Amino acid sequence: MYNLLRVSTPILATKLYIPPSRSTIVLRPRLIERLNEGLLGSRKLALISAPAGFGKTTLVSEWIDRCGRRVAWLSLDEGDNDPARFLSYLVAALQTIVAGIGEGLLAALQSSQLPPIESLLTTLLNEIATIQDKFLLILDDYHLIDSEPIDNALTFILEHQPPQMHLVIATREDPHLPLARHRTRGQLTELRAADLRFTFAETAEFLNRVMGLHLSTEDIVALETRTEGWIAGLQLAALSMHDRQDAASFIKSFTGSHRFVLDYLVEEVLLRQTEHIRRFLLQTSILDRLCGPLCNAITDQGDGKAMLEALERDNLFVIPLDDQRQWYRYHHLFVEVLRAFLDEAYGEQVPTLHRKASVWFEQNDLPGEAIHHALAAKDFERAADLIEGVWLGMDLSYQSAAWLVWAKALPEEVIRARPVLCVGFAWALLAIGEIEVSESRLRNAERWLDLPEKPSEHSSAGMVVVDKAEFHALPASIAAARAYRALALEDIPATKMYAIQVLELVPDDEIIHRTQATALLGMAEYAEGNLPAAEQQFLKFQALMWQADDTANAINITYILANILQVQGRLREAVSAYQQALQLAAKRGTPVFLGASDLYRGLSELLCEQGDLEGAMQHLRTAQQLGERGALTGWPHRLCVAQAHIKEAQGDLAGALALLDDAERQYVRNPLPDRSIGALKTRTWLRQGRVTEAMEWAREQSLSPDDALSYLREFEHLTLVRLLIARFVAEHSAGDLHAALGLLVRLLQAAEEGGRMGSVIEIKILQSLAHQAQGDQPCALAVLERALTLAEPEGYVRVFVDEGETMRRLLEKLSHIHDHPLIGYVNRLLAAFRQTEAATQKPALINLKPEVVEPLSERELEVLRLLRSELSGPEIARLLVVSLNTLRTHTKNIFAKLGVNNRRSAVHRAEELGLF
Repeated sequence: MYNLLRVSTPILATKLYIPPSRSTIVLRPRLIERLNEGLLGSRKLALISAPAGFGKTTLVSEWIDRCGRRVAWLSLDEGDNDPARFLSYLVAALQTIVAGIGEGLLAALQSSQLPPIESLLTTLLNEIATIQDKFLLILDDYHLIDSEPIDNALTFILEHQPPQMHLVIATREDPHLPLARHRTRGQLTELRAADLRFTFAETAEFLNRVMGLHLSTEDIVALETRTEGWIAGLQLAALSMHDRQDAASFIKSFTGSHRFVLDYLVEEVLLRQTEHIRRFLLQTSILDRLCGPLCNAITDQGDGKAMLEALERDNLFVIPLDDQRQWYRYHHLFVEVLRAFLDEAYGEQVPTLHRKASVWFEQNDLPGEAIHHALAAKDFERAADLIEGVWLGMDLSYQSAAWLVWAKALPEEVIRARPVLCVGFAWALLAIGEIEVSESRLRNAERWLDLPEKPSEHSSAGMVVVDKAEFHALPASIAAARAYRALALEDIPATKMYAIQVLELVPDDEIIHRTQATALLGMAEYAEGNLPAAEQQFLKFQALMWQADDTANAINITYILANILQVQGRLREAVSAYQQALQLAAKRGTPVFLGASDLYRGLSELLCEQGDLEGAMQHLRTAQQLGERGALTGWPHRLCVAQAHIKEAQGDLAGALALLDDAERQYVRNPLPDRSIGALKTRTWLRQGRVTEAMEWAREQSLSPDDALSYLREFEHLTLVRLLIARFVAEHSAGDLHAALGLLVRLLQAAEEGGRMGSVIEIKILQSLAHQAQGDQPCALAVLERALTLAEPEGYVRVFVDEGETMRRLLEKLSHIHDHPLIGYVNRLLAAFRQTEAATQKPALINLKPEVVEPLSERELEVLRLLRSELSGPEIARLLVVSLNTLRTHTKNIFAKLGVNNRRSAVHRAEELGLF
């Protein structure tokens, strides 16, 4: 029996007053439908549980207006924790729909001899069972109830609830009721913060219609992201924006420290907590994500897991990050309020808290977060130790850019005292294309190498070394960095000198530096056009990778080997090399590895050259889907170039140029062989008849027909030949044609000596076009036949078709010779011309469209609209309430369907298509 006091409770009528719905609210049919589903089934309880300001009461009021049932409403307050008072008000609420109900219970509460509470409730439930109509009993603000007798009484009511009554509880924290049991039985409807938060459409309606603002889509998206759909946060922001001229600037500065948000969260949330909970919230607010053991380390308490579970149960703006409820985070605005209060209340402790976090993350093998907190604590020596310790692993896994962000946060004196860190700094600079400035970091490291002092972990004499093994390898690492740097600067002799130096410094069984040096020697030979020597070096590199059981690098070097085959004119062998590498990767269970994207992209380019556009697009889409996780340095640049080739093959020269512009913006200098973007754009301009732009490019590059020749500039000189021929055709300047033919003779000799048959074919095609421009068609046809003879066994197509109308007419001349041995090949090329011509003659809008394989889904269109904003990927994921991986999947699908490889291009293409 509960110990109920005899009371005479005066009833405050306003507690039974149903809040009217307002005409200015945002209608929420998706939530109303879920509540209605609970009425139609056998569900006894609707639980609406969310933090302050998520619109719980407003939603229930809207539902009442639409559900068509009678309602008994009770707004609870802290005084209702007395069981007798609670039951008195419960009966009073029921009496608003049936007069006289529960009078016996009220009388019993005044009796000197109280019967068991179950007996009182049984009588009340029997009376409820006689009510004719179905009705709702709504208990609002149940979080103010902290009484076990009341929880037990409500549990009894739920267990024996008559079917015509449907209980509704609106609360900021979950009540102590057997929710799991009712959930398992299918008797519970639940709406939580994730359900109640405004969607983008609801946010837009609230801000622009209800609050009378006139915000742009970008501003609405930004505010939605900052508030995470928290309705009160949106309302507070809207109130702050009234009469402001520059809403966008306000939104950018809108944080948890804004006075309205600060006051609301402090008064409604923070100050209502116990001192123990408040201290926990403040101390753990330094964390971007939380788990029980981490919180224990930060707070020096042992109840971290229980506290997080309690915070989630109590809806204290804590959001689970996994299904196991191991990791959580705080709501963005809430954590900003907490951090502001932390600085005010425990400012001197903040560095210590960050240091504790750093130690925990390090001990749990989470170096990135350990570094983050060490830097936040301004414990730069600790941060430098950690940063140095992860350098080699991150460098080998192509994460240099992320590593460099940490390294740049260190004071200069800390960096200069650490030779290993200096060399890591230099390598990271090289990886992001900052070639020149890397040298000073290498010199910083070198000054420590001649010191008699042995390295210690923290040397008072100045030098600090954490990774002693890497310190002893510094001479080789520095030489390798200088070889890389020299190659990027096109200093081939220096590249070879430093690479050989590396091989002399390291033992035969030292894999990392030996493979670096071998690859760099291969690149140097490649840059000089010594393809057989380059091929041998890369095969040696591949053997070392197999020896080290490094499957990914052993396979991805196929990209370079196939490129060499392509330059040698061995297209079919190159295609086979790609296919075999991909089959091997699949057989070994490693279809996704660093370099996989480039294998698919390289195969796509070869298929495009051979006229298989469908196959080319298919492999390029696969490359896009693999994206950065399967890419080597310079991937975005190369993908744009490959897409541009396909655009040209489709006759879309404008689209090709747009992609080449993207490629130019994303280019990072590196040792991998890349054709000049300027030369690629110039070739496209010439196909459009834009000779002036092409001439300007040649002047900027200081190109001349009399230049000394090198393989590195062969592609540019072949582009110059095209310009000279085009200018002769436009201006009839005999000097241009004479210069073009002379340059072609020299280029042909160099290409033949270097075994670059791909170049030989292109050169002979240009000789044919030059002779045709000169009016010497017999000579033009004779040279063209030699080009066709070389090209036919390998299946070349685009190298002919891309030359346009003049080439088509020459091929038609050959096609009239019916017994010509190459007639089948000639007819195939002419068919490819007709295919390109048909694509070019489509309406302009179609011509500019990307290859859309299938329509975008509604979700993909929603993601696409958000990509148009300034939101980051994580912010968009939070706005859509999806994981970052899910967002990436949507984004990759969008890119593939639109035929683009980055966000800006996706938006540009979508605008062309009118998708917005």
